Amino acid sequence: MRHHPFTADPRQYARNVARAQDLVLAGGRPGTAPRPVISQSWLRVSRQGVDPDRAAVDPVSPGDLEERRAGCGLTRKAVRTLRDGLVPLAGDTGHIVVIVDADGLVLWREGHPGVARRADRLGFVDGACWAENTVGTNAIGTALVERRPIQVHSTEHYARNHHEWSCAAAPIRDPRDGTLLGAVDISGPVSTAHPAILALVTALAGLAEASLREDHRCALDRLRATAAPLLPKVAGPALVLDRSGWVAAAKGLPPVDRVPLPRTLNTDRIWLPALGHCTVELLPDGVLVRPVDDERPAVARVVLDPGSGGRPSLVVEGETGSWTHRLSPRHWDILLELAGHRAGLTATELAARLFGDPSRTVTVRAELSRLRKRLPDLLDHRPYRFRDAVDVIIRD
Repeated sequence: MRHHPFTADPRQYARNVARAQDLVLAGGRPGTAPRPVISQSWLRVSRQGVDPDRAAVDPVSPGDLEERRAGCGLTRKAVRTLRDGLVPLAGDTGHIVVIVDADGLVLWREGHPGVARRADRLGFVDGACWAENTVGTNAIGTALVERRPIQVHSTEHYARNHHEWSCAAAPIRDPRDGTLLGAVDISGPVSTAHPAILALVTALAGLAEASLREDHRCALDRLRATAAPLLPKVAGPALVLDRSGWVAAAKGLPPVDRVPLPRTLNTDRIWLPALGHCTVELLPDGVLVRPVDDERPAVARVVLDPGSGGRPSLVVEGETGSWTHRLSPRHWDILLELAGHRAGLTATELAARLFGDPSRTVTVRAELSRLRKRLPDLLDHRPYRFRDAVDVIIRD
């Protein structure tokens, strides 16, 4: 992990960045630009109308805060992992530890009492929103936008009353589907800044995700116990899935780890790209899915969404609901080409467009095989293309 540039000469670095911000806010170009991640964040928040001299927010009510804590998706075990790993160290080194939800709202704040009092005066308290579009560039808000660990030091903060602070934050994702759950942050006065803090919060965020992953594995084991006596009685192929689509048990179907489900299951009959038309039966903490023969065409609308922070996705919207499939950069590029050429492309044509080398057909065919296994009712081959009944939209 690269060291933050403030490590060479912290005071000179802060002065340089402060001058750069003054020039940027005045509409000029700084001679020495800040780091790209900082300059890009400044541009975002200035366009959103954040005032660098009045970046403050009122916290939500205690009742709303408790609701946000209960619904954030972080288990007690994961929160305890973060607290046990960081709070004692923060108290000893003059820092506070902050855990926020996906919107940047402060759920828990603990640590050094004196630093906590300084944070109180800043409005950096439980229930306050620390998103970029609320208080400007900061480690929490910028890490949530960039979807990666960020350290923001002194004058890199957009709000001038944050310039005496140095912060490092790392996002936390739901291991079931990659959904952003929130972030963990260590903040303190600039005098306590150290580049190792970023590595520390990154490691603890990883431990929290590992805790969530273990909780999910245990939940799947419980669902398998439910499925064990049930599946032998079911006629024909079937799957038992949890509500995120992870497979707990299967009968008569090729092995697969996950079958993405619609966001809401409000019908006993759905269409899934991986299985076609299916019947659905709700189980405790899961669903029983059975493919059925149905010759009706599966008409669907597909939205190719570039997302933010370089995390593209494919969203399928059908009569029985919608679901989202995260895409790798290569799969994103392939689907964009197919969306732009509805008549279809051969492996040779795709290789030429993707790699500038028409001979790389083996790579293309391997990637399309993976895609078609997940999206058989959406994609066709000879040539490769979206099926005629699928309406494809590319989101800006």
